[in-house]
Amino acid sequence: MRTGNLLLIAGWLAVAACGDDRVAGKAVLDGNKVLVQRYFNEVWNQGKTDLLDSLLEKDYINHTPSDTTVGKGREGLRRIIRAIRRGIPDIHYEIQDMIVTGDRVAVRLVVTGTQTDSLFVLPPTGRQVRVNQINIEEIVNGKISEHWRVTDELEMMKQLGFVK
Repeated sequence: MRTGNLLLIAGWLAVAACGDDRVAGKAVLDGNKVLVQRYFNEVWNQGKTDLLDSLLEKDYINHTPSDTTVGKGREGLRRIIRAIRRGIPDIHYEIQDMIVTGDRVAVRLVVTGTQTDSLFVLPPTGRQVRVNQINIEEIVNGKISEHWRVTDELEMMKQLGFVK
């Protein structure tokens, strides 16, 4: 191996040891992006709540739960997902935009579906919804550790016929 190649490899190793490796940084960003895509596509869209154990930190905090009576952490989220998917079984989260950093992912989504069963305290309507949602997911050690959400709930309530 030529001396120039050895120096280049040594330089990359030194940069990586300092935590400034752009390749490793890209790998973290790509990993965070894939994590959040899996969270919405597999957990929310497909209902694979068993994946929460591998996608969420053990001490996961949901700062904006849909129902505060379901409990906290992974189990509380599991109950929320099941309740929402029961009320809107064809629910679909379509990612419109994603901003990814080393420790946070912000996602703008369009949520669609038809409410065919009770949705928490709301009786079934048979109506379709299409609402905007913004989520911020904090990532620690390759897992979602905290969650914040804003949903256009007024628009959803109008579409379901509960508000004029």
